[in-house]
Amino acid sequence: MIVERTKTGYSVYANNYPVATTGKDLTELKANMVRALNLYFEEKGIAVTENDIKVTLDLAQFFQFYKVINAKAFSDRIGMNQSLLAQYISGKKKPSASQARRILKGVQQIGRELAEIRFLV
Repeated sequence: MIVERTKTGYSVYANNYPVATTGKDLTELKANMVRALNLYFEEKGIAVTENDIKVTLDLAQFFQFYKVINAKAFSDRIGMNQSLLAQYISGKKKPSASQARRILKGVQQIGRELAEIRFLV
């Protein structure tokens, strides 16, 4: 699913099927994607869940969705020039495939670390 920012929220379309929808935020967008895909596949007896959906974002959208991630701290963590990352995020420059993989690898590493954290209660 390819996500695009709109004036009222977000729109999404499927790369391989004639399915599209909108949402005011990522949570609503995912729920609407599930509904739209299930309507499309209803006659084929296929049921879709959120786990079946893979969302594609550009860097600007990613950092907009996940404002909790500080771009400066993130650039330090992955060893990337902060100015370069800022240019990728703003859309002034487009990252090469290797740079995009480097950024994604850093994001996924943080995700794995966060998933393993437990709090004392």
